[in-house]
Amino acid sequence: MVLMVMIARATDGLPLAASLQDDEQSGRGMLDYQNQAKMLFKKLTPNSPARCSIETGQYVFHYIIENDVCHLVLCERGFSKKTAFTFLEEMSSEFTSQHGHRVSQATRPYSCIEFDTYIQKLRRQYSDQRGRRHLHQLREDLNDVQRIMMENIDDVLQRGTALSDLENKATGLSSMSKNYHKDAQYLNMRSTFAKIAAGGVLTLVILLYFFVF
Repeated sequence: MVLMVMIARATDGLPLAASLQDDEQSGRGMLDYQNQAKMLFKKLTPNSPARCSIETGQYVFHYIIENDVCHLVLCERGFSKKTAFTFLEEMSSEFTSQHGHRVSQATRPYSCIEFDTYIQKLRRQYSDQRGRRHLHQLREDLNDVQRIMMENIDDVLQRGTALSDLENKATGLSSMSKNYHKDAQYLNMRSTFAKIAAGGVLTLVILLYFFVF
């Protein structure tokens, strides 16, 4: 989130415009950071980097210098640096278009304070865009989770199919076992009958032998 915006003339650090967070809770303590920003403007020289990020407590200053004007924002540490500098570039372009001709002639602080209207609009725009990107990311994450869940469910279903196959095979083996048991009983019965028949034939032969001889 962009918490504070300040624009100053790079040659002498004269503040030209500023915009703070609207709500009091977020704006609490911003005065200290505003003073830090003013001190930073005063320390700018022609050899200062045109783009820079400076950590300060739990926040980060990002600034760019274009057309002898320093455009600075104070953001939360988690705020995208790329987004912050894109914000600065867009703001710088619009400021040059609206007030570029007044920069060198300004003699009093915040002579371009009406630019705050555009800054507020831009901040809302970037806040909405960031929200939409965040929502889009959440949807992508949710889709990833859903894909993972589907894959996991598919794995379970595949395991279920394998279990069904095993169950069918087990049922088949059980049927085969029952059939084998029946066949074994039948064979045992036939074997018993064969033994009885053989014994009967032997007895009959012996009786005939004694009867004849």
